[in-house]
Amino acid sequence: MVPQPSEPTIRVLIADDEPAARSALGEMLRDEGYEVQTAADGFKALGKIDGWTPDVLITDVKMPALGGIELMAKIRESSPDTAVIVMTAFGSVEGAVEAIKLGADDYLSKPIHFPQLLIILDRVLRHRALQREASALRDALREREVEPEGVIGQSKPLRELLKVVRQVAASPVAVLLRGQTGTGKRYTAALLHRWSDRSDRAFSVVRCGARDVNELEREIFGYVEGGELHKGALAAADGGTLFLDEIAELSPGIQAKLLNFLQERTYVPVGGTAKETSDARVITASKGDLERLVRDGRFREDLFYRLNVVTLRMPTLRERRDDIPLLASHFLQMYADAAGKKISGLNERALGVLLNFEWPGNIRQLETCIERAVVLARSSEIEPRDLPRELMSAAHDDEHMPAVPGASLRELERYAILRTLEHVGGSTSKAAKILGISPRKIQYRLNEYRSTPQSGVPSVVAASKRS
Repeated sequence: MVPQPSEPTIRVLIADDEPAARSALGEMLRDEGYEVQTAADGFKALGKIDGWTPDVLITDVKMPALGGIELMAKIRESSPDTAVIVMTAFGSVEGAVEAIKLGADDYLSKPIHFPQLLIILDRVLRHRALQREASALRDALREREVEPEGVIGQSKPLRELLKVVRQVAASPVAVLLRGQTGTGKRYTAALLHRWSDRSDRAFSVVRCGARDVNELEREIFGYVEGGELHKGALAAADGGTLFLDEIAELSPGIQAKLLNFLQERTYVPVGGTAKETSDARVITASKGDLERLVRDGRFREDLFYRLNVVTLRMPTLRERRDDIPLLASHFLQMYADAAGKKISGLNERALGVLLNFEWPGNIRQLETCIERAVVLARSSEIEPRDLPRELMSAAHDDEHMPAVPGASLRELERYAILRTLEHVGGSTSKAAKILGISPRKIQYRLNEYRSTPQSGVPSVVAASKRS
């Protein structure tokens, strides 16, 4: 996470040959908590970085002796992580676009609108932090793609979960796994079995959700038909592990039979009379509020406590955000191999989208997302355009199209111009051709937008850089 401006840890170097503007900008940023150095030209700015590396360089493009673009190049030689925001004469969008192409992170038009500078500064710092995080995680990928025994991830919540799983695996006690859909409850149950002394016996899985009651009872306990016993999951898991997924869906009758088994270790198959025995360890899972079901009388309290000897809460993917690149890389390789496609990985912007998404469907949703991206990929890397629309919409919540009806024609025009410029990389001539208006009108509108900043609409150059 990027430090907030109230923390005096972010270093900003301002290079501008206008003394009044330079001084005013420096004082305002110091008031916001930044550590600031100022310089009257490019050479003086280079002298400031001897033993003092700025996090951000804010530089005028045109300065005597050494201009902003040349200064950016020289600072980047010794400090490639320094972000650069260039300042240009009002309306000089072409110069700003050129600066962006040469490596600047963003731009501002003079005279500087200070609230807008703070927004851009925050965005640039967050983007740089994300780049560093992505780089570190890619290094981790190369060093350890997969944890021992197929566990993918290295986040603290995952490590803490695995520590408890190893402790509990050795005991035959009942375990209840609780967590949202897609958090890996079934995989964790498989780990409990694999790391136990039952690993050489069967691991039986029964999905209890949205099932016909009679069919589910027969699947769990088996049934007798025509005098012949057909074994169920309990018999198959004898000496091993039975995993019942979504136990909140169990009918009262099945709840009673399961409780009896846990107490007596015996059961009667459907349609039979003779008792059968099984030494199956029972692991259950639920995404629902079992306590509420108990209070409402829809789930047996005695069964709940029998199943709830040990409870493991599954962390969401949002809580395991550090594991997203590892999981994404694993799924990418798996589906690329299956499709016979050569895809080296995700580019930085695509990875940034994944890291910023909330993942309500957790790991399962991420897997589906990567599978789709592999199918749609048009290059050797996964790009943002390959990702599902809902991910991109979430990544640009502040850039949604104005509501229709509800928005004015002027707001719709602004949206159309900025998004089209984003699409064509900032070229006013290309955007004008698509929109059917003159380049001069686009230029006029851009000057107007810069002089009256509108909340929620980013600079077109910044937007085109992210596209």
